[in-house]
Amino acid sequence: MSNIEVNSTSVESSKKKVSFHTLGCRLNFSETGSISQGFVDRGYEIVGFGETSDVTFINTCTVTDSADSTCRNLIRKAHKASPEGKVVVAGCYAQMDAPRISKMTGVDLVLGTTEKYKVFEYLSEDESDAIHIDKTKDFYGAATSVSEGHTRAFLKIQDGCNYVCSFCIIPFARGRSKAISIADAVKEASEIVKSGFKEIILTGVNIGEYESTSGEKLTDLVRAILEIDGLERLRLSSVEPNTITDELLEVLKSSPKFLDHFHIPLQSGNDEILKGMKRKYTLSDYKEVINKIISFFPEAGIGADAICGFPGETDEQFMDTYNLMRDLPLTHFHVFPYSKRKNTVASRMEDHIQHPVKKARVKSLIALGEAKLRMFSEDQVGSQSQVLFERKNKKGLWEGYTTNFVRVSVQSDEDLKNQVRNVYLKSFEENRLRGELLQ
Repeated sequence: MSNIEVNSTSVESSKKKVSFHTLGCRLNFSETGSISQGFVDRGYEIVGFGETSDVTFINTCTVTDSADSTCRNLIRKAHKASPEGKVVVAGCYAQMDAPRISKMTGVDLVLGTTEKYKVFEYLSEDESDAIHIDKTKDFYGAATSVSEGHTRAFLKIQDGCNYVCSFCIIPFARGRSKAISIADAVKEASEIVKSGFKEIILTGVNIGEYESTSGEKLTDLVRAILEIDGLERLRLSSVEPNTITDELLEVLKSSPKFLDHFHIPLQSGNDEILKGMKRKYTLSDYKEVINKIISFFPEAGIGADAICGFPGETDEQFMDTYNLMRDLPLTHFHVFPYSKRKNTVASRMEDHIQHPVKKARVKSLIALGEAKLRMFSEDQVGSQSQVLFERKNKKGLWEGYTTNFVRVSVQSDEDLKNQVRNVYLKSFEENRLRGELLQ
């Protein structure tokens, strides 16, 4: 018996290990999910980032300067943790600044936004060329894997973008829009459900471009996924306001599986700034979309992005954004300082805003967002919601999210992970909803 135990331990210790760190958007997380599953299928054990591993895979973001800086710090941390292991830097930052990354100590492979799916080929090759950033028009599917331990699965249905917003580098990093077919999306979603996930979030760079890219209707894709047996919850990730249609809202409203939670990017509450950003809507358009969503989903949680300090933005124009976000029924704020991105139209504009001014504007909007989310949460006290539980917090309480994406915690001796339960929202304490399980 002891020999068997020793052999088992020996086999376990000889197993190759891989660690991951993902930065940026939900799309990146879905892609890391597929790649991590590929490592598991090849016999790797996934360990925490910063632990000793044979391979460290960093899936990067390049939306802001701070994202680039964070990536470089992670590379140094990965090499320090596993000096003999291989460090793979992949994704958007890798696509845009490969030569600089490749010169960093410890970096073995730099893979662009499409080449990262070929990581296994490159790891098995003994070659001096560490940079692979070829672009392709092919669509690479991706979805969260069970091996990552998440309870909500991101399913990638679209990639790239045909918009050229003046501040945005993503079209340069990810290329033009491409999309999955409905048949393949349903197949992948069905596999996700079979693997145990109860909630799926459909994600992409600009999923509102799905029809113009694929030739198939987004509403047909959503209908097909909502009909999958075993799927309990469906959300959409960020959707551009100019792509929200009555038909889409009607399809979403028709199914109890769709959750009353949206993310509709705003960026600015001033028409002149929106024009400079080359956004495809006006303030009037945006207000109409938000009010229409509320007419379909009165209790909806609605998130919005905002950029502070776009070149030339005056105090008055910033206050237009502040006042609009205060007055509209927006509940979840994602606030960023404008970040100058090389080769974008905005980077060549005049009147760039000083960092302290941008920082102050960001701080004030974040404070407003926190106050609005608190009010939104408090307004739900005394009601009921279905909650998908994810984990226990440090206080031993189970935490999950309501349908409209408010975090709630409950006391329970049951194992609630990945369970959807009816919860009575009884109080708001320590900046968090507290609830009780209902039978």
